[in-house]
Amino acid sequence: MTAFVVVNPRSAGGRTRREWPAIERALRAAYPHMTLAETRAHGEATELVREALHDGHLEIIAVGGDGTINEAMNGFFDAEGPIAPDAVFGFVTSGTGGDFRKTFGVEPGYAAAIARLKEAPVRAIDVGRLSCVSRKGEPVLRHFINIGSFGMSGVIVDAVNRARIAKLFGGSFAFAFHSAVGMLSYRDRTVRIRIDGDYDEIASISTVAVANGQYFGGGMWVAPNARPDDGLFDVVVMGGAPKGRALAELKQIYTGDHLKNPAVRVVRGRKVTAAPVAETKGRAVLIEVDGESAGRLPATFEILPRALNLRC
Repeated sequence: MTAFVVVNPRSAGGRTRREWPAIERALRAAYPHMTLAETRAHGEATELVREALHDGHLEIIAVGGDGTINEAMNGFFDAEGPIAPDAVFGFVTSGTGGDFRKTFGVEPGYAAAIARLKEAPVRAIDVGRLSCVSRKGEPVLRHFINIGSFGMSGVIVDAVNRARIAKLFGGSFAFAFHSAVGMLSYRDRTVRIRIDGDYDEIASISTVAVANGQYFGGGMWVAPNARPDDGLFDVVVMGGAPKGRALAELKQIYTGDHLKNPAVRVVRGRKVTAAPVAETKGRAVLIEVDGESAGRLPATFEILPRALNLRC
């Protein structure tokens, strides 16, 4: 078999680079004729994958964290949609959070991921498309396969991606630590949320997760009922609880029990628009997708049904 493999050697705090000889041997056993490219800068995986697809490669494997997986997957799409509809995407998780693999039951570690690639069928899954603005107000178009979210989660992801010390203890610790810190300092934002033509609410929110997959934030089971191939987002709206109670109930999100909380509601839909209202002006509502900072509201999230062929 042949594949184009894009690897981020800096993922997992440089552990991917240290483990790369063993990862490469295992990958070459599965893909004897693979072509290899390393990323050297943020965002480069998107361009490398896009060029590989234009050159005729039909099997793409990303090696790295959820951010690298997101970057590589973005190479499959442009503003018009998929650029190579028959191409297949696979991944080997080696990063800080490892949330995307959990929806599919892939065990941690590169050996489990590569073993899965050897035997996994190809399935068509949904992809999210985000249109928003950067912090400077410039237009942004991003795709995501796991979860896009905004509010406190956007602030936490920004802090985690800039962190150094917390990451040394692992992705789950980093997200949990910054979540607790964020809850102490973050003030809920008031936004207007519209979902398809059925839901229209002005709400005070802490975090809204637009979920294609189930997990984010280093193991938080935010959308237990989300399915990545059903053509719908599970939109999890959280907010309104007193700060002390919200902090005490943080552990619920790791088990899915937060869905029983009256301060949490779930709406399913294909298109989500969100914008700050007048009282929120001057306080940006930050957005993240698949664990990477993406911009700020206003934003539109749209589902692209079964738009990516995933080997998993």
